[in-house]
Amino acid sequence: MNMNHENHHAHMLQDFKKRFMVSIILTLPILALSPLIQNFLGFTLKFMGSNYAVFVLATAVFFYGGYPFLNGFLNELKTRPGMMTLIAVAITVAYVYSSAVVFGLKGKFFFWELATLIDIMLLGHWIEMRSVMGASRALEELVKIMPSNAHLVKNSGTADVKVEELTKDDVVLVKPGEKIPVDGVITEGETSINESMLTGESKPVYRKEQDEVIGGSINGEGSIKVKVNKTGKETYLNQVIELVKESKESKSKTQNLADKAAFILTIIALTVGSVTLAAWLLYGKDFVFSLERSVTVMVITCPHALGLAIPLVVAVSTSLGAKSGLLIRERQAFEKARKLQAVVFDKTGTLTQGQFGVTDIISLSDLKEEDILKTAAALESDSEHPIAQGIVKSSQEKDLELAQVTDFESITGKGVKGTVEGQEYQIVSQAFLEENKIQIKNDRIEKVKKQGKTMVFLLKNREPLGALALADMIREESKHAVDQLKRMGIKCLMLTGDNKYVAKWVSEELGLDDYFAEVLPHEKSEKIKQVQKQNIVAMVGDGVNDAPALVQADVGVAIGAGTDVAVESADIVLVKNDPRNAADIIALSRNTYSKMFQNLIWATGYNAVAIPLAAGVLFPLGILLSPAVGAVLMSLSTVIVAVNARFLKM
Repeated sequence: MNMNHENHHAHMLQDFKKRFMVSIILTLPILALSPLIQNFLGFTLKFMGSNYAVFVLATAVFFYGGYPFLNGFLNELKTRPGMMTLIAVAITVAYVYSSAVVFGLKGKFFFWELATLIDIMLLGHWIEMRSVMGASRALEELVKIMPSNAHLVKNSGTADVKVEELTKDDVVLVKPGEKIPVDGVITEGETSINESMLTGESKPVYRKEQDEVIGGSINGEGSIKVKVNKTGKETYLNQVIELVKESKESKSKTQNLADKAAFILTIIALTVGSVTLAAWLLYGKDFVFSLERSVTVMVITCPHALGLAIPLVVAVSTSLGAKSGLLIRERQAFEKARKLQAVVFDKTGTLTQGQFGVTDIISLSDLKEEDILKTAAALESDSEHPIAQGIVKSSQEKDLELAQVTDFESITGKGVKGTVEGQEYQIVSQAFLEENKIQIKNDRIEKVKKQGKTMVFLLKNREPLGALALADMIREESKHAVDQLKRMGIKCLMLTGDNKYVAKWVSEELGLDDYFAEVLPHEKSEKIKQVQKQNIVAMVGDGVNDAPALVQADVGVAIGAGTDVAVESADIVLVKNDPRNAADIIALSRNTYSKMFQNLIWATGYNAVAIPLAAGVLFPLGILLSPAVGAVLMSLSTVIVAVNARFLKM
């Protein structure tokens, strides 16, 4: 990402605003001093040198307010004429002709048309840039994930140093709850580590000596020492940064519909204007009359409505989307959403809650399921481990009253034990059972294991009393989101770093068309490319690991409650954290495109009537379109475009 590019866009936004404000102030006296406006409103305001005053004011508006369009015209000459060319032709013709009238040429001023046209176009560009400018700060947010300091282990103890000062083979101490500062290998200690923000793995992973750890992941309950093996650009997180950067730079730009219309109108304006001048001269009219007809054609061909046709709809759709929890950051991607054929969802935190909950309770004794949950929750009530919190949360949802626990003790990486109502119990993992050769044979447990759920066991005197299955809970809204998208004819897929058993369970529960499991972050953008070979694709995600995929997709959609980097990498943000809003995006995009198309048809279509009349085709019948009537037509066109935009709905 180029920060200078970001600053350039912010500067342009302020520049359009300032030029609009100055131009609108200068336009007011131009309107008051224009004979056409005075006749139309029925008042007279004239003084010695008033024509020259209008000329000076119009010159200021032309060169200051019109500068972006004149400069844009020169740039478009190098590629393809568009909106800037059309505006530049109209205002230049109006200015040159009107200036000639001031200094002796017989005719009427077009200064007020010139000024209002520049005002409207500046307003349109300002509205558009303000609505769509959401400069991507993805790389900044990625860097912020990394801690700035580390506890460097020395012979005399530890010393806090800047992370950038660390070198390969240094050893750092990572305390419970801290972020791991660098990629490395554990040399001492064991712990569970939350890597979900980086890898998509929903449950904390147990790590011991000689296991690798990733910078940016969060240490659990144990203190560990880590030997640094990667720094700077070699680190996992920096590799993700590079993927985001590459994808962002390679994203193509789509041609704006208004520019296409403007290109056609530019050709029409120049052609019809020239033909009009030649035709009237051949018809025997004098040069002044013929020139006035030609200028009228060129000015009217650039309707005010065309400058607002797209920006007004953009502004309304942006506002409407925001009220519905959709923040549109990239308009071109949003417009493309109407063509989507497939939506790929991240699992953890998007289709699921990103939090563990108890899905199954299996009794292995005469103890009731409710009592198994109560005892387990009591034991886990003082633990900060995500699995423990999931058990406690599930008991709270059932309004269970928990007993007091004494002699609580953590079995690092394998469970906890404690005394409840005078009896000693343990909550342990499958690994603990295997180490202690405790065997459990139960068909239901085997079935749950195949779904990839996390199993913990309640023991009393080493005898199994029950088992609890936990999983990252599927959001209630996810099923509705998938059903809604399928009704719209859109394929629904899932992309996750989680294991294939969990992915299969979630996929079957939601009725997805397909899923990709055990996908590492650097592989996610490749999977999106794979789906893109046959489909226009949206990616919906919330984690750091989703950032490259969000940028690679045709439309990147971030769950708003996710990480900042996912939000900053996305084209659209779902503020309400509701996957059902993915379908709302598509509906709004389709309706927005429809309104844009309607506005463009009207903004350009009125030329079919106005241009021939301005050229004078009905002159033999005594009908000649005056600049005043042309102005009314332009105003009417603008009003219709504005009203039509306001009728946009989800």
